[in-house]
Amino acid sequence: MSGGDPGERLDALRGEIDALDDGILDLLQRRAGKALEVARVKEAEGRASFYDPERERRIVERLTRPGSGPLSASAVRSVFREIISACLSLQQPLRVAYLGPEGTFSQLAARRLFGQAAAYWDATTIEGVFDAVARGDASRGVVPVENSAEGPVLMTVRALLQNDLLIEREMVLEVTHCLLTRASSLPSIARVYSHPQALAQCGLWLQRNLPGVPAIQTSSTSAAVLDALGDPAGAALGSKLAGDLYGLATLCENVQDNHDNATRFLVIGKHDARPTGDDKTTLAFRLDDGPGALRRALGAFEEEGISLSRIESHPSREKAWGYVFLCDLLGHREDARVSAALERLRERAEWVKMLGSYPRFKKVS
Repeated sequence: MSGGDPGERLDALRGEIDALDDGILDLLQRRAGKALEVARVKEAEGRASFYDPERERRIVERLTRPGSGPLSASAVRSVFREIISACLSLQQPLRVAYLGPEGTFSQLAARRLFGQAAAYWDATTIEGVFDAVARGDASRGVVPVENSAEGPVLMTVRALLQNDLLIEREMVLEVTHCLLTRASSLPSIARVYSHPQALAQCGLWLQRNLPGVPAIQTSSTSAAVLDALGDPAGAALGSKLAGDLYGLATLCENVQDNHDNATRFLVIGKHDARPTGDDKTTLAFRLDDGPGALRRALGAFEEEGISLSRIESHPSREKAWGYVFLCDLLGHREDARVSAALERLRERAEWVKMLGSYPRFKKVS
């Protein structure tokens, strides 16, 4: 059909697309039926959770291999995230808590992780996310844990140490801040609202473009947008999505100091993940006072050939001038070498708390 009337050719192509859509829908329904069969098998096995992040990762990785067609890996990932989300909602309703209100980067991370079919609940604080999961009001929570420019999110670190929930998954989200305001120009702005992390990530830009303008801390970037919405001389640092959701204009885009700005998010639940062969483990430990205590503790990992990807100290709330060390290591807690290293650490530390083993995040371009 290379020749002929262009209108006829267009109608024929649209007819072919319609037929393909019908075939896709039939396959989706068949896939959903298989998902329900899987749910029945999992229920018979007595599984507490049907969600399997490693299985999802393998599916996406297999389907986004290079050269598989004109669609980009990002587009394929987005489509299958929604397919997986819809099928999972048939198996077991998934309720996900995140730091709200709507429009936060936490909400964006949650939707990229769980798709549109999950039920979402916005908490007013990070502690509220943990509480919702601990009480069973949500089956999973999504919280920010560190930023590439500003380091750890302390409220998340504290909540991890104070709760018995475990890390099940991680993801890294590129973060782009906008200046959102009702004001018509920068000189008209008298106040800037945002979460402390966002204010820090945009600190140099604020000094250069809004010198002397006070920064007002809020519980989230979306809460900042709501404050700025009611303040004719106020502005908020937040996502463009939040501005669009609440009807606040974008005056300046990309105002973060580091244009490679990214935030690492964690999925928390009552269980961590099974071994995949490419995992991370997060744990915390506290040491007795004494020379060489930290060196001996870290030696437990070196002696077993375990690599640490991050270690940081935080003040202990149980002992004045005492510190808790939080670290990420490569490997799963069930791996033989990791298990041996943990046994060595327990012999040398006053206290050790497992925070979870989970698949390492892999960015799909």
